[in-house]
Amino acid sequence: MTSDLATADSPVIAAARRAREAAAALAPLPRRAKDTALLAIADALVARSAEITAANAEDVARARAAGTAESVVDRLTLDDARIAAIASDVRDVAGLPDPVGEVVRGYTLPNGLDVRQVRVPLGVVGIIYEARPNVTVDAAALCLKSGNAVLLRGSASAYRSNTALTTVLRDAVAAAGLPADVIQLVPGEGRESVTELMRARGLVDVLIPRGGASLIRTVVEGSTVPVIETGTGNCHVYVDARADLAMAVGILLNSKAQRVSVCNSAETLLVHQDIADSFLPLALAALAGAGVTVHGDDAVLKAAEGTGATVVPATDADWEAEYLSYDIAAAVVPSLDDAVAHIRRWSSGHTEAIVTASQGAARRFTQLVDAATVAVNASTRFTDGGEFGFGAEIGISTQKLHSRGPMGLPELTSTKYIVTGDGHVRGEATQTVGGSDAAV
Repeated sequence: MTSDLATADSPVIAAARRAREAAAALAPLPRRAKDTALLAIADALVARSAEITAANAEDVARARAAGTAESVVDRLTLDDARIAAIASDVRDVAGLPDPVGEVVRGYTLPNGLDVRQVRVPLGVVGIIYEARPNVTVDAAALCLKSGNAVLLRGSASAYRSNTALTTVLRDAVAAAGLPADVIQLVPGEGRESVTELMRARGLVDVLIPRGGASLIRTVVEGSTVPVIETGTGNCHVYVDARADLAMAVGILLNSKAQRVSVCNSAETLLVHQDIADSFLPLALAALAGAGVTVHGDDAVLKAAEGTGATVVPATDADWEAEYLSYDIAAAVVPSLDDAVAHIRRWSSGHTEAIVTASQGAARRFTQLVDAATVAVNASTRFTDGGEFGFGAEIGISTQKLHSRGPMGLPELTSTKYIVTGDGHVRGEATQTVGGSDAAV
């Protein structure tokens, strides 16, 4: 069933219709055709890096003039090195197995019917995202490889960057013999284009929002198109009573400060009270050295006295915050179960980490914590499609249907059943229902 908007004459709906036609042409193509296009994209990104960075410089200049936070500017910025890394990710995607046509399960029924469940493309995928132009390429590459057409709706702050990138992508795809409309930038910079995309049920098969809590909530609550929710990252690092102190400091610093503007960076530190006196001075000194401001509870504030660390009192707003900056909330907890209770209350369900030498503590933590990724003695920063070996990711899903965690190629497919017979017809049979015979 399509919405009224799906029959309207507008640039957004026209783009969705073109995407649907392109998706039908792309779906049956062999892996070789898709990989050739992906390699052409990677080469074109590097060859046309100058025009991409020139367009991006305009977006960055406007962002800074508007007083945009530097963490957001960092996510917006492209340079030759970042473009080369993006191109490398595209080549990695080309090297991955093609999920389309994979047999998920297959069997022969007693009557001789052959049943196979196989992976098929979703169709037309819409991506709504904020100021991260690398998403433009990541999404296009993953959708192309998985046989989907993609409609890209980035933020107005990255419009020139996304326009330049999409032009390069479409040119490369067309040169490789595929329909250019498998990759499209949604027309328009205003909110009405987002609204039309969210209402294009019947033309767009699924929407994936990537960004902050407000964007995700808007799409989830306002869309008539099915949504895969990629969540925000209020990630915790819990340092258990039996943690190796040096390991814990290293994991904490990497989780928080290796790159603060991403969803898998840590936003809260929890420390078991039995180890707090020895661990907190080391942790606070390390965080201070990295320029991190700590929003601490009373125990953390007391431990910070005389250390020179920047520590301010924490409020409930800090426990739920996704800072995306050089800030972290910190608290001392009486037990592992109290740490789990804190996480259950405040977590966004993205990534939660425990540092411990106790197998029992690790096992209990992983059993009790409900998140897309639970890390044991490892940084939260590993929750990433590339780090998991998926190639570039479309996002980190924090919901439980249709996928959870980093979304790679298989998560961009659905399945269908192929039933093969030899003149089979179904006859009437009976079965007992509630004590009486019923026809089946």
